Amino acid sequence: MLKIDRLTKVFGSLVAVDDVSFSIPRGQMVGIIGRSGAGKSTLLRMINRLVDPTGGRILSEAAPGDTGDVCALKGRDLCVWRQRCAMIFQQFNLVSRLDALTNVLMGRLSHQATLRAMLKLFTAQERALAIMTLDRVEMAPFALKRCDALSGGQQQRVAIARALVQEPRILLADEPIASLDPRSAARVMEILRAINREDGLTVVCNLHTLDTARSYCDRLIGLRSGKIVFDGPPGALDRARIREIYGVHDEDDIDERVTSTALTQ
Repeated sequence: MLKIDRLTKVFGSLVAVDDVSFSIPRGQMVGIIGRSGAGKSTLLRMINRLVDPTGGRILSEAAPGDTGDVCALKGRDLCVWRQRCAMIFQQFNLVSRLDALTNVLMGRLSHQATLRAMLKLFTAQERALAIMTLDRVEMAPFALKRCDALSGGQQQRVAIARALVQEPRILLADEPIASLDPRSAARVMEILRAINREDGLTVVCNLHTLDTARSYCDRLIGLRSGKIVFDGPPGALDRARIREIYGVHDEDDIDERVTSTALTQ
């Protein structure tokens, strides 16, 4: 269970996330939707503790320590949380000059002693795990290829493999298909859904395409100006709810929002 309790983030005079509360049971695939600037990325970054909340709590059974309060974690415990709550980014965040296999092995650094991690001394078992994970995302044939020679869709699959070798309990994906062509985007979403179904991992995914969110997620949370304005199954997202989330009123604009691949525009 992941519980977000009155989470708030303020940047100067801007309230990016405003008193947000919701719970996600283990194994659910949740899509976070909304316009650009609605607070989607800030929310995920707070859950991963890349950004510190201004107020509120993040509670998880996967958090180290007795309280389960992610916001209280520091030092080694914070590193453990980031290992258990892996994150995938829109821009992949790979080391472009390194091959795919080495990039995936970077996901094992948090499991190693400091000296071994600094020297990148990976065991045979870790290398085997990395290869098997690359195979799972259909990238094993490209294991020794530099990441800057891979397509965007291939790089994102390497990034997913890197997250998986962390052996996480929660997988966060911050607009993972925003930079991809439709075919690559569909394959990445199919992989994320397979991970959710087969491994029982909780997946929370920021998505800028409403049709994609409806197709792959069990539940949708709609943000507008940092507040939750919708929380429910995809089938409950009617035209009135779309108006509320995206701030549109024209019927043609609503139709475009449902099918568009550029909802952030």
